[in-house]
Amino acid sequence: MKISRKSWLALGSAVVSMVIAIALAAPATAGAATYDDLINSARMGDVREMAQLAAKGASLDTTDIDGNTLLMLAARDGHAETVDFLIKKHAKLNARNAAGDTALRLAAFRGHQKIVELLLAGGAAVNMQGWTPLAYAAFSGHLEIAKLLVKSGADVNLASENGTTPLIAASRGGHIDIVKLLIANQADLGRTVDTGETALDIALRFNNTDIGDLIRSVGGKSGRTVSIQVQ
Repeated sequence: MKISRKSWLALGSAVVSMVIAIALAAPATAGAATYDDLINSARMGDVREMAQLAAKGASLDTTDIDGNTLLMLAARDGHAETVDFLIKKHAKLNARNAAGDTALRLAAFRGHQKIVELLLAGGAAVNMQGWTPLAYAAFSGHLEIAKLLVKSGADVNLASENGTTPLIAASRGGHIDIVKLLIANQADLGRTVDTGETALDIALRFNNTDIGDLIRSVGGKSGRTVSIQVQ
């Protein structure tokens, strides 16, 4: 079968177009692989892999689909060596994910004391809007982390959007040693959440009567009002 010159030209043009398309698609595929490798290196604490990717130009401030930076992922999952590496590479310490969490918040909530120490030494913010790292530590019962945060200047009375202070968080969680720490550092016993309840009310609602007794003993009162109908 004889193929015309016009057909050969058309075939050649199609081949060239295919080659160009493959060439253009290759970087996208490589980029996707690099992204996945970066995220996994943070989650698994693989510093060597992360360093190799960074040397090839990968950004150490890459985020996952929930807005978690590599530093947040490493801090959340307890990888101190990776956190130390990222801090030294000037990763953003105070970036927030979609839920408003920072690396320090996540480490405090999970109880990763060494990572909290690294982040504080690196200059991570201890006071912020929403649940603070201290409130997270108080709610989860991490006393030594709470002490570190207070020593580093954490505001013991900074409240979340619904009024939850570290004292209220500790009272709900049943962590009396943290309650004692906060009271010793001038925690406000009269602060209320949006339901009008104080730390005393919250402690009693969650059956933490020992905390309720302690708060009463230092002057804490209920925020609830009682109405009496006169017949």
